Amino acid sequence: MKKVYLDNAATTQLRPEVVAEMTKVLLEDFGNPSSTHAFGRNSKNLIELSRKSIAKNLHCTAQEIIFTSCGTEANNFIIQSCIRDLKIERIITSKIEHHAVLHTVEILERQYDFKVDFVNILPTGDIDIVHLSDLLSSNQKTLVSLMHVNNEIGTVLNLDRISKICKQYHAYFHTDTVQSVGKTIINLQETPIDFLVASAHKFHGPKGIGFAFIRKGIVLNPILLGGEQEKGLRAGTESVHNIVGLANALDISYLHLVEEQKYIASLKQYCFKELINTFPEIKINGENNIEISNSDYHFSTFYNILNVILPLSEEKTAMLLFHLDIKGIAVSRGSACQSGSSKPSHVLAEFLNEADLKKPSLRISFSHYNTKDDIDYLIDTLKSI
Repeated sequence: MKKVYLDNAATTQLRPEVVAEMTKVLLEDFGNPSSTHAFGRNSKNLIELSRKSIAKNLHCTAQEIIFTSCGTEANNFIIQSCIRDLKIERIITSKIEHHAVLHTVEILERQYDFKVDFVNILPTGDIDIVHLSDLLSSNQKTLVSLMHVNNEIGTVLNLDRISKICKQYHAYFHTDTVQSVGKTIINLQETPIDFLVASAHKFHGPKGIGFAFIRKGIVLNPILLGGEQEKGLRAGTESVHNIVGLANALDISYLHLVEEQKYIASLKQYCFKELINTFPEIKINGENNIEISNSDYHFSTFYNILNVILPLSEEKTAMLLFHLDIKGIAVSRGSACQSGSSKPSHVLAEFLNEADLKKPSLRISFSHYNTKDDIDYLIDTLKSI
């Protein structure tokens, strides 16, 4: 049976070069990085070279990169530390953030004395920047936490604009860039973001490793105790092979960024053309301005995510993913972190009407490993359903 993986916003296939590099480290560089002998020093050197490589790709300093187990841990660490250490009086976020942010804010609100404000969501699924400016006009010590690329619908936040608005009102700015690091250029020297998070498995690296960027001059206290690893902020023996895999995957992603962006964007366009030919009443979630030139579509949403409402009945909606899975096709109705839930996506629920929420919304997310044949197989399967 044919296997088609179109759920790259959930996780990505490891690049063979990354597997080879990680295997070499596992076999040859097994020393504890905290040990002072040669085995330990070699492992420590690999970590620091990886840190420098990541910093170079993001245009920041190596000292501003802290390794974590994933994006979720990094988000939790930053938000909890801002409340505890920076004495934040208010958090401004949105109701379409990843649950790693929303659930953290919800729990902390019960434990600490601070206010939570939610910025309005426009009918397109975009953040209302005018409302954000209005919220920031008060004089409270504030952390703004807004994701760069929404993991379900692919809406893109203007990081330059938001970070400068935050600076204007003396607010800290934290952004979840799990869906965008490795897939688009982020220049931390030019864009005054205070905190940023990433996860290797979203850009063809290993699972179980991510990092937080914490801008120089911001002092946070450790969240894990027991050792002096990661500037004393995160105790525990480092996962050397995963750190090397992360840095290697990021290097390769940025090395091939332009050609892979172009290829993946062409797949998204092809997929949409085939979908609209099959289902003329189809809608795109999160799209605010599709431009058409020379019969090509130009989307405002991120180039590797296509979230569509299919004009199917409720009866067919309930079994849609099951039928696709039986045919060997992996797509998603929302975030993989909430798979199995019978509730509608919390993201779509913020801006879709009740009738559209009952229809099936599919998130199709692409990588450079996908082909037009994959998309043709998806379309043929949807036709049969």
